Amino acid sequence: MKQEKNIAALQEELAQYIAQFEEGYFSPTTQVLNLVEEVGELAREINHHYGEKKKKNQDESNHIEEELGDVLIALIIMANSLKIDLADSYESNMQKFKRRDHNRFERLDRKEMEQTE
Repeated sequence: MKQEKNIAALQEELAQYIAQFEEGYFSPTTQVLNLVEEVGELAREINHHYGEKKKKNQDESNHIEEELGDVLIALIIMANSLKIDLADSYESNMQKFKRRDHNRFERLDRKEMEQTE
């Protein structure tokens, strides 16, 4: 059975992994470039699966799940190196989204209320 991990556990696991290497974390510039590279690989995979540009036969078969994992790891490594708690970052950003986007899109709860009236 797969153990579920929260964001703090993921950040700690990657911090311990990086700590075993003398080089430690790369510079923020190198890390953001790595993140962009991983997002590009994800975009390519999405394009192959859902877009008009299908894979050539010789292209290796990657999976969207794998590419999302690479993006997540690159993001967590960058957050760790910059000493950013991603759970805190998530919470503050969710509050911002809830305030900003509360009436931005048609809400399902409003639609249900109108149907019952």
